[in-house]
Amino acid sequence: MNFAEDNKVVTETIDIVTECVVKYMLENSVTMSTAESCTGGMVAAAVTSVSGSSGMFNGGVCTYTEEMKMKLLGVKKQTLEQFTVYSEEVASEMSRGAQEMFGTDCAVGITGLAGPTGGTAEKPVGTVYVSARYKDKEIVRELRLFEEYEKLDRGMIRRLTTLKTMQMVCEVCGIPYSMR
Repeated sequence: MNFAEDNKVVTETIDIVTECVVKYMLENSVTMSTAESCTGGMVAAAVTSVSGSSGMFNGGVCTYTEEMKMKLLGVKKQTLEQFTVYSEEVASEMSRGAQEMFGTDCAVGITGLAGPTGGTAEKPVGTVYVSARYKDKEIVRELRLFEEYEKLDRGMIRRLTTLKTMQMVCEVCGIPYSMR
């Protein structure tokens, strides 16, 4: 498969998984919110592209700076200093903050390096941290996309993160989805 075909498959898969999430949440009266950084609102955009999503999506924030993560989501300065903005701990505090801000059952928090600049040897471009929580359950993962995919650009990192986030929502909420 070439890069264009990979992009098409990822985009189509995001749509399939997201439709499953929205349908499940509507049928089960589950609400959702997002706190995004490197995806820049792509998860919220994917969810709201599904008809009827206003019945389950309460809202989302795109907090690109540390200051806004602290101010809007309650991310602790100590967490940022101890673990850096690119960490599982910050993603977790972001999802908790979104869950509290929007009063939702389910929330996601995403922070990472979409590039093409900003990476380090320890945390190269394509390192993303995602927290998906449902009520009192949480899954937090470090996505090392640079290890999984050869050709990565900023757009592909953001799309892959959106896909993996929606799959994590399925996992934490117990939502079955099929690839059709």
